Order: sequence, then C-alpha cells, then structure tokens
Amino acid sequence: MNRYENMTREELSKELSEICEKLGEYGALGMSLDLTRGKPGNDQLDISEGMLDVVSSSEDCVCENGVDCRNYGILDGIPEAKRLFSELLGIPKRNLIVEGNSSLNIMFDTVARAMLFGVYGGKKPWGQQGEIKFLCPSPGYDRHFAICEAMGIKMIPVDMTPDGPDMDTVEKLVSTDSSIKGIWCVPKFSNPEGYTYSDETVERFARLEPAADDFRIFWDNAYAVHEIYDEKVQLLDIFKTCKKYSTEDRVFYFASTSKISFPGSGVAIMAASENNIIQIKPILSAQTIGYDKINQMRHVKFFKDAEGVHAHMKRHADIIRPRFEAVISAFRRELSGIAQWTEPKGGYFVNLTVPDGCAKRVFRLAADAGVTLTKAGASFPYGNDPRDRHLRIAPTYPSFEDLVQAVDILCLCVKAAVLEKTIASK
Repeated sequence: MNRYENMTREELSKELSEICEKLGEYGALGMSLDLTRGKPGNDQLDISEGMLDVVSSSEDCVCENGVDCRNYGILDGIPEAKRLFSELLGIPKRNLIVEGNSSLNIMFDTVARAMLFGVYGGKKPWGQQGEIKFLCPSPGYDRHFAICEAMGIKMIPVDMTPDGPDMDTVEKLVSTDSSIKGIWCVPKFSNPEGYTYSDETVERFARLEPAADDFRIFWDNAYAVHEIYDEKVQLLDIFKTCKKYSTEDRVFYFASTSKISFPGSGVAIMAASENNIIQIKPILSAQTIGYDKINQMRHVKFFKDAEGVHAHMKRHADIIRPRFEAVISAFRRELSGIAQWTEPKGGYFVNLTVPDGCAKRVFRLAADAGVTLTKAGASFPYGNDPRDRHLRIAPTYPSFEDLVQAVDILCLCVKAAVLEKTIASK
C-alpha cells in the first residue's frame, strides 16, 4: 500500500512542498548526473589496461595454427579464441563463430540475414513472408526492440516474471501463429530486472512447438559471468537441453566481452547448431574475409583461459557491488511502502517500479534536478510502458559519490510524483 494514502491532504501538500524545495535547490546547482546506460565506470576499464600492450610484436600475432593475425583469413575466429569461449560458456568449438567487438552488431546481422536469406529449415526468407512478428519479454532490452523497429518487425510484449518470460503466453502464441519468427531472451540477470530463467523455463523453451518451421530463440547471454556476489548463479544450458528434444536448430546464442574487457573493443560470439553454422558461414563470407584477429589474440593473451576471466570478473564485482548496495540501501530507506525494486545478484541494472502513471513524471522531475535517467518506457516495445511504472537504473558508470547523490535525488523525485498523484486522487 502507498504509505501516503492515510495522510490528510494538508499533510501531503506540506511534504510535497518540502520535497519540491529540495529538488529546486538541486536543480539550481546545474549538476549533470547520469544513470542511463549500463556502462562500466572508469575504475572498471582500468583493470583491463594490461590488454593495451599484451600484443606488442609480430611474434605475438601468430596463431597456434601458423596464421598471422595481421593478415587476411580465418572467417570464424582464431583457434585460441574459440577455445577460450568454449571453456567459458561450455559450448563446443565447432558451434562457435568468433566475430567483432559487438554482440548487438551480430544480432542485427542475424535478423537481417534471416530477412534476406532465411534460416536453416525455412522455406523462404522472412522478408518474403508478409508480416513478421517477434515476442518481446517486457520489461526488456531496448536495443533488441530497436532492431525489430529498424527491420519493420511487429513486436508483441510478453510479461516477465522472476522465472523468466510468461511461458504459458509464449507457448500459446508461438504454437498458433506462424508469423511469429523469434523471441528475444536475456536469460541470465535479465535487462533490466536482473532475473535468471529457471530450469523449468529453459526446459519449456526447448520443448516449444512453434507453428513456424523457421522460428528462432535469440538467446542473448550478455551477463553469463557477471555475478556481483561470490555465489554462482546457475543457468541451465540451452543447447544441452534442446538436444534432449532435437530442437537445437532453433537457438541463436550470443555473448561478448563488452562488459568484461573494454566495451568498445571487446570480442563477441555467435553460437548455433551445426546445421545453422553451415547455412550461415557462406553468407558471412560474402560480408567479410575475417574479423579483427589481433583483438581476439589480445583477449586470449590477457585472460589466458576461462579461469582468468572468472578471476577478472571478481575484480569487476568488487568494484560495482558497493554501487548496487548503495542503490538498494537508499530505496529501502526512502521508498519502502512507495515503490518496488529488484535486488539482482548480477548484471548491470536495477528495475524500479513506481505506482502506475508515475514513471514519466519521475523522469521529468529527475531531469529538472540534474539527473538523467533512461527514458521511461524504454524497456518496452515502441517505448510504450502501458502502466507507465518502470524505470531502469544503471549504477555502474558514475563515481560512487555521484551515484549516491543521484539516487538521493531520484528518491525525492519518486516521492514527489507519488505525492502529486495521491493529492490528485483525494
């Protein structure tokens, strides 16, 4: 229950006036505090600085198979990089394509390729089949939704739960509508709520019976090794689970080092079944002769193996854990009985849920006070949060001091928006 509901109109107005005065004082300071994108802070970037000179001569650029990384060649990734990602993600090397610096780029290309050329097992390219639809678990990743908008793909929101997407809805829609060709998934520490799909949810994905013979699960495992605490959060292996039901051809899997090493200069991979790989590689070879092999080698020499990545991620966790805890502590102290929020064990975001009809108002109040938030509604297809209540909070980029101040201001903005709504309803 809204803790303001039992207050008189006079009490509400007095508290709102005091909060607005504080927000006005903050606004007058001309601050610029950023809680928008899930970007690593400078202190996180610094722990990868050794990567800048780990490849320093021509000898460092020779692969174990004799290929010189400085030259053309190797479409699907150097063998050392394939081995590193295979160890890290538990995916056989034959099912991996190691590409450039961005998994988002790979996902865009994968959708575009399906639109132009179709997918393994399909009869025609998606782009020749009339209206194409994707299921979009919401709140979800705005960049996924942007890909669909760019391609003219109709998006159908599906409610998220702490166990993953509402699978009753997913199963019903996928099995009855052959124009549904895909679903976006961030299965571990989902963006923005930080949920990890339950074993049952992964099993139900593997058992889907889609009406479309060219349906694909876009499995964006962006936060595969991004625990905040020492406890390892387990996610059931989608490929091994699908193999039990002979459905592994339905999965396109993506991951990257964007929030492990340098976001602008990471290494990204796509994984898929042998049948999918065979269909994809000839098309890929028309697009590129090969990706940045020197950068792939740089990552291998810096991390060495999966154990090296896990040790590096523990350093990341030590840096960002206090930031997440500061956000959660402020919400518990200031917003209990007013709003709700997630308390993730990993990933890069906290999802703040305010009362219906208040998110856009909080966004505007925060902007006036010098705090930039991700736009209200961004976590939904077409930017439309039907209940106007979700805000994605990204704690990692600001300095700790700026973060604490920004969250204090955010809490005041939430209180002001809820007070305004409560007064209006009296």
